[in-house]
Amino acid sequence: MSSRDRILARVRAAVDGAPAAPAITRDYLTSHTPDAPAAVLDLLHENLADYRAVVHRTHAAGPLITELLAARGSGSVLVPDGLPREWLPGATVVRIDDTRDSTAAELDAVDSVVTGCALAIAETGTIVLDAGPGQGRRRISLVPDHHICVVRVPDQVVASVPQAMARLDPRRPLTWISGPSATSDIELDRVEGVHGPRTLEVVLLSG
Repeated sequence: MSSRDRILARVRAAVDGAPAAPAITRDYLTSHTPDAPAAVLDLLHENLADYRAVVHRTHAAGPLITELLAARGSGSVLVPDGLPREWLPGATVVRIDDTRDSTAAELDAVDSVVTGCALAIAETGTIVLDAGPGQGRRRISLVPDHHICVVRVPDQVVASVPQAMARLDPRRPLTWISGPSATSDIELDRVEGVHGPRTLEVVLLSG
């Protein structure tokens, strides 16, 4: 008998005859936000800004993204497969396609990256990417220093994490982003850009 078998036998003997575990009650609230799209969107905006993301609201993503890239002085932008063409109609920067052969050094040399998302969670100010169309691989949202993420409103906005979990596929590579990358591990001094982009700009696209 192996050590594993002996340990499991002891566990079975210890719990033999124990009462069954009580049923788990799941009548808790799945959201603490009023069921009103405008209120949910305002809360998302507030919490994104609280995490130091720069938030924009618009009905036309393309012109705004062009302005943001120009204001940043970006000479190159990483474009994941499936990104809607109308999101970059007037961009004069060099567009770089996301490929499997791209190295971390090449991604680090890119000035900006523009992606879509899977969902945005209002109560936590969190953006979730799942590598779907227009989102690319996880590393393109972690290596470039400037990330512009477009959230379709209201289709991609949920109030809470439980609501998000019901819509996400756990088999996909999920990336949860709450503001720009930051850490305070060293002497409690906040340092941004250690584990991801220093600047996160979120475009809330209505219509």
